[in-house]
Amino acid sequence: FFSLSKGSVKAPTPAPPFRRVDITLGCSYVGEDVRGLLRATGSASSEHPATLVLRGVSVRDDGNLDDITEYKVPGENPGSSSPIVFQASAPSVPVPHAESLLHADCEGEEVTCEISPYSSRRAGEGPCRTSWFMATLQLSSGISIALVLRGPDCGSREEEEEHDAALHPKLRIPMSKEGMVLTTVEFQSSSLNTSLHVHLGSSVTLDCRFALAPSISLSALEWRRQHQGSGRSLFRYHVGSTGPAAQPKVHVDVGRLLGIGDASLSLQGVSVGDEGMYICLVSTSLHQAQHIIQLHVAEPPRVRVFPAEVTFERDATTTLTCSAAGYYPLDVSVSWTQKAPEDATEIPLSNAHFSSHRQSRDGTYSITSFLSISSATARAPATYSCHVSHVALAEPISVSAHLKVPAEQTGWKGLVGGFIATVIFVVVLFVVLRR
Repeated sequence: FFSLSKGSVKAPTPAPPFRRVDITLGCSYVGEDVRGLLRATGSASSEHPATLVLRGVSVRDDGNLDDITEYKVPGENPGSSSPIVFQASAPSVPVPHAESLLHADCEGEEVTCEISPYSSRRAGEGPCRTSWFMATLQLSSGISIALVLRGPDCGSREEEEEHDAALHPKLRIPMSKEGMVLTTVEFQSSSLNTSLHVHLGSSVTLDCRFALAPSISLSALEWRRQHQGSGRSLFRYHVGSTGPAAQPKVHVDVGRLLGIGDASLSLQGVSVGDEGMYICLVSTSLHQAQHIIQLHVAEPPRVRVFPAEVTFERDATTTLTCSAAGYYPLDVSVSWTQKAPEDATEIPLSNAHFSSHRQSRDGTYSITSFLSISSATARAPATYSCHVSHVALAEPISVSAHLKVPAEQTGWKGLVGGFIATVIFVVVLFVVLRR
């Protein structure tokens, strides 16, 4: 056998085992009316409460899954007003971010779930139509997930009439004995973020991943950017082609795309012109799934105040200048305060005036604020501070200038103080000698 001596390296902690659990999500079903026409989202007649049950999803067992139980099917048969229960099994396609979905309630996250018919198959004019569904999941942390669900296949009109009692009362498609619509996950895609904030000149990766059932193959991937009403394609790749043309700033690793379904886009040297909405569109021969990521460029201002020191002069006016430059986006707040030694807090000032915003070639902005200090209202010594707030700053930047007392005033005050001290000393000495 083997033994570990004192001070020897311990064996690594084994990874937690996996366990299959049911994940139940409250959803809304945005469906078709009786004529098969998709109504506008938000209308009361097109939305219906639904439940999505992800059966047997593999998650890491960290020891906190003892309270997790299997989903129990409601006993009564579903009616037209009952929630539509979709059971989705994933035998060959893993459900992404399963742990986040499972622990969303405990982590205080909200999950938005919407299910809609993806396409229709018709058998003559029979009632059995929809066999594919799209489930879109959105977590408040920014994770987005799209699941393409394959529903039950439709049979002939005779089979439909014979088994009409087994059709869902609202969807008119076959359901299980328990009243659930049985589906399988055939295609999934996901993204970690729906919104990103980056600084100028930095590099960023826009996450987009997917997985397909063995019977489905990837056809194409495209990344598009849209901003202020215009859009263009950044990257396009069709499976079997020679490959995409090299781009100076954007890159997708085709090897990882085809190998592990990593469709993420790398963007180098971010500029103001790169801001906008990025769309990752993954296509197969049957389906398409997309994820939208909003890229925001935010650059903090550089702030300086000059002159940094000012000597107080009577019958004169001094102007302090606060310059904020190199910031993006445009919105910025500049304010002034003053504080003398006897003041407990800073006192806001409202007599400043500003230049107009100026835009540089790189797209960033600058502004200048001027504060005039006259001898009639000035207090010396005192500290005058310029405070700048911007969306790219965690807290405002404060830069100060100091107003000093003239040297001659300081010297005169020193002479007076010395004279008073001498007089006090002489008086005290006289009293002592008399005694």
